[in-house]
Amino acid sequence: MDATSKPHKIPPVMALYAERHNIFQLMQGLAEALLLQQPPEPINFMIDHLKKDNDEVPRVFIMGPPASGKTTIARWICKHLSATYLCPQQLVSLKLLKRSREAMAYQANEQVVPDHLWASLLEERLNDVDCVKLGWVLDGFPETRKQALRLQSVGIAPRHVIVLHAPDMVLVERNLGKLIDPVTQEVYHTTFDWPIDFTVQKRLVRPEGISEQATAKRILESHRNIPGLLQTYQTNHKAINADQPCVDVFAQALSFVQSRPHSEAPFVPRVLLLGPPGSGKSLQAALLNQKYGLVNISFGDLLREKVAAGTPLGDLIKPSFESGYPVSDSIVLHVLKDRLTQDDCLTYGWVLHGFPRDADQADIIKHTGYEPNRVFLLNLPIEVAMQRVCQRATDPISGERYHTIFKPPTDEEVHRRLRRNPRDRPEQVESKADFYNRQVAELEEYYEDSIFLNADQDPYTIFEYIESCLVKPLPVTAL
Repeated sequence: MDATSKPHKIPPVMALYAERHNIFQLMQGLAEALLLQQPPEPINFMIDHLKKDNDEVPRVFIMGPPASGKTTIARWICKHLSATYLCPQQLVSLKLLKRSREAMAYQANEQVVPDHLWASLLEERLNDVDCVKLGWVLDGFPETRKQALRLQSVGIAPRHVIVLHAPDMVLVERNLGKLIDPVTQEVYHTTFDWPIDFTVQKRLVRPEGISEQATAKRILESHRNIPGLLQTYQTNHKAINADQPCVDVFAQALSFVQSRPHSEAPFVPRVLLLGPPGSGKSLQAALLNQKYGLVNISFGDLLREKVAAGTPLGDLIKPSFESGYPVSDSIVLHVLKDRLTQDDCLTYGWVLHGFPRDADQADIIKHTGYEPNRVFLLNLPIEVAMQRVCQRATDPISGERYHTIFKPPTDEEVHRRLRRNPRDRPEQVESKADFYNRQVAELEEYYEDSIFLNADQDPYTIFEYIESCLVKPLPVTAL
């Protein structure tokens, strides 16, 4: 392959295989694991690493000042993702760990547990089957940059780091009202989160060392340490304001944990826009073309171009246009494959709209070898579609498009010469929308990873969401 010429003529099946099986991410994960663990037998280590098949399981640190909600959020994430909950006190009390007694001796003598001992306990715990297979969430550790660097030195690196923060007065108020269930270790509060079960109420206890002065001291210490921790995990942390309802904090934390880290894998967008008439497919395609250079392919326009060019293929398409019958699948396959294999599509990517109309046509795209890697379904009520389409018109002189409600012409002369496309008649639009609604269930099933969008909103809001799904990896919803 000549590295000086582009586009590289890589067979499409190779690119599809790499994307479908995350080949680049797999190799990146292997390289990271090798550099972190530095095993004496790299080949055997890579084989064992691949057998674990745990590259997508959560590995999360949750940090923040006291009473910021670390334990609650950590336990909720563990319940939602079936991950293993970890905390420093749990590591010390777990007698199966080789050095837990040593750590307990330090605490019994009211001495600080050394950082190297914490790292040893955590390293041993993370090698257990539940942490390897299900992933883990570590609550309240590390507390200092020194501890974080120590963890890095033994190869413990989180994929996501959540840092909770809130005003000091809120933290003090929360901490002074904190109560713990000694059986389940669930955290409650006298004001904000009182348990409904009377049995649980009776057995709640106040944690040791809870006072206004002690709380203020711990908050101050946290403020001193957080900047160093953020510097250590500057590329994979998210700060979340904990001074809001707990469910909102959890929603933000969960969304972050399910997001994928940035990948250096080559990515050429192949976007498919599906939706009824008036859902804004043409506008979104134009915006993607304008900002990212994606080739804008309107399938209807593509067929009309072939007819207008007078090519032999256009002569085969023309009778279908005149009779109103669909173009045969063999011709469609030839036209589509010819366009998608051109250099601009291979180099910059493409956005296709107006095709497919059903699952059989979706299969045609698959046979071209260039399947879409992002599919967006634009949903729109029929009433809104009728309003958008049936009241639009075009100025035959300037080519400018207008709408009687959203964009009426200001010039009376322009208003008089406006012409409406016969395809925008109410009965035509209703027929197309009805056909789409009958086929959309099959399309949703065919493109099981498709992204649903509400098209009844500002088009630039829709574009921002589409844009975010292109520039960032899709979240891991199967965790």
